[in-house]
Amino acid sequence: MTTKTTPLYESHLAANAKMVDFAGWLMPIHYGSQLKEHDIVRTDAGMFDVSHMCVLDIVGSEAKAFLRFLIANDVEKLSTEGKALYSGMLTPEGTVIDDLIVYLTHYGYRMVVNAGTADKDIAWMLKQAANFDVQIHVRRELAMIAIQGPNAIAKVCKVIHEDWEDAVKALNVFQGFPFGPVEDGWFIARTGYTGEDGLEIMLPSDEAATFWQALLSVGIAPIGLGARDTLRLEAGMNLYGHDMDETISPLAAGMGWTIAWQPAERDFIGRVALEAERAAGVAFKQVGLVLEGRGVLREGQIVEVAGVGQGVITSGTFSPTLKHSVAIARVPAATQDTDTVQVDLRGTLTDVRVVKMPFVRNGKKVFA
Repeated sequence: MTTKTTPLYESHLAANAKMVDFAGWLMPIHYGSQLKEHDIVRTDAGMFDVSHMCVLDIVGSEAKAFLRFLIANDVEKLSTEGKALYSGMLTPEGTVIDDLIVYLTHYGYRMVVNAGTADKDIAWMLKQAANFDVQIHVRRELAMIAIQGPNAIAKVCKVIHEDWEDAVKALNVFQGFPFGPVEDGWFIARTGYTGEDGLEIMLPSDEAATFWQALLSVGIAPIGLGARDTLRLEAGMNLYGHDMDETISPLAAGMGWTIAWQPAERDFIGRVALEAERAAGVAFKQVGLVLEGRGVLREGQIVEVAGVGQGVITSGTFSPTLKHSVAIARVPAATQDTDTVQVDLRGTLTDVRVVKMPFVRNGKKVFA
């Protein structure tokens, strides 16, 4: 398989990035120090090339009806233009094909899906769209840059079109609008994947490198996928293929809040299976784990819950902000949020605390 590159590939090389294969794309893992990059996002402003993610525009007279059937959350909630919704897209068996964001626009809906699942997602969506008056436009001509951190919005406003500045500052969290030419121009959203404030900006690919350079000029540092992973884990955010996938129900993956059960008459893919699972009792749930002593929690490690059973760590790392290890785990539903569980660390069963996530929000520890 040919490895793909984003419009910012040369910009990454110029910044001395270490490039790695990620979901078939050649992407920067870091630009010298993953720990430093993590800290920059928590304390100032950093930027990520997320052009490998896939932007889709969904239009047509039945676009709303289609999305109400396609995803578990309900786009009927998007009552005002620009509002965004996070959801899972499910199999009929009630497992997760992908997690995504969808925005209401004046021309229809804009959706952003994960890089590694994009081809699968599009094929699934086209199959489901056969019974609806809807068109799905894949917008691979758009690049995407995420700018995150406490100073992100203020710094971005130094380099965007001055006529856009007030509108960008006025964006609500989880809201995005097109700027410039309607569907072919810029789309700026106040969303992110780090637990910090910031923006995700979709823009024409041929403008991406110039904009990236402008962001550099106002002190926004490039950040690689390594820090992106530690930031999202501290924020308690799922990563597809790790914390959920096509073998896992959203109810077991901490995504129950993304399922719109009402109105009861709305039929969405996976609903019947989820209702049966809920009625029978969900066997597993997602929790946070904290190891404040030595050692690092890692994906795949078994979690022993005394008198209850076993679970598994789905994402784990050393937290640069907290200076100790944290993890996301799927554990038996009877596990209590105040429990101490045990994880096998190099042959030694080690006590680990169960906590409610997130671990970090806006640069601060938030769990008890």
